[in-house]
Amino acid sequence: MSVTTPAPVPPAPAPSGGSSPARVTRATRAAWVAADSWTIALRDLRHWVRRPGPVVVGWFFPVLTVLMFGGLFGGAIGGPGGSSGGSGTGDYIDFLVPGMFAMAMLFGLESTMTAVTTDASRGVTDRFRSMPMNSSVVVMGRGIADMLDSAVGLAVLFAAGLLLGWRAEGGPAGTLAAVGLLLLLRFALLWVGIFIGLVAGGPEAVTSVQILVWPAGFLSGVFVDPATMPSWLGAVAEWNPLSATATAVRGFFGDPGRVGESWVAQHAATMAVLWPLLLIAVFLPLSARTFRRLGD
Repeated sequence: MSVTTPAPVPPAPAPSGGSSPARVTRATRAAWVAADSWTIALRDLRHWVRRPGPVVVGWFFPVLTVLMFGGLFGGAIGGPGGSSGGSGTGDYIDFLVPGMFAMAMLFGLESTMTAVTTDASRGVTDRFRSMPMNSSVVVMGRGIADMLDSAVGLAVLFAAGLLLGWRAEGGPAGTLAAVGLLLLLRFALLWVGIFIGLVAGGPEAVTSVQILVWPAGFLSGVFVDPATMPSWLGAVAEWNPLSATATAVRGFFGDPGRVGESWVAQHAATMAVLWPLLLIAVFLPLSARTFRRLGD
């Protein structure tokens, strides 16, 4: 009995246009990652729609802070120089509002940490990791949702500043540059929040980190000029990433503000880019590695 050997199957032809199957696979994977990330982001957005209270409070808390510092302390603190007896509350509002834009980006760190730790403690993160999707989409979806939240919060604070008499005098190009620096800082702090949220033991452990947000904000050029501080403390405040962004944003908005004589103060715009890039370079890989090792 003879056995007929089947003819060899010819290789499949390459796709038209000269693209290789590997490239098609990579493109398809990228599309899947983007779609899954947006699905995770929509899940977070739906939670905000069902429970809008914490989200709305997060949007308006920086506005309340501006009202407190501008209305209660503005007359005593004075203008950009930060000394009492300055030219009045109006000058301090011009100094304070751009600084609060940067501070609002730091406030977003708390919501990111809380959301990440809550999902991890409830087992939501583990369920996501068990699904047939790229492990990076969970943190990417979280990032998309938080960046949208911060953009809306920034718009609310911008409108409040205009109502209080603050004006952006730097023109459209300066305004776009300032908003870009603010969102870059938020994107960098996003990965800091994700990393801390992943390594924290639970929502309660985040409280100790949240307490440090206010000292980090005060030890900067957000509320007062670092030149009014003791020399060593002023130097620390000038090197705070918030100070770099606040000073650079004031310049792009065309608002008055004293620029210190140190190198970091004279190159605030450069540092407002370098600081976030450094934070991203450190905490993005740490967040990805920590997420992959959850449950090990």
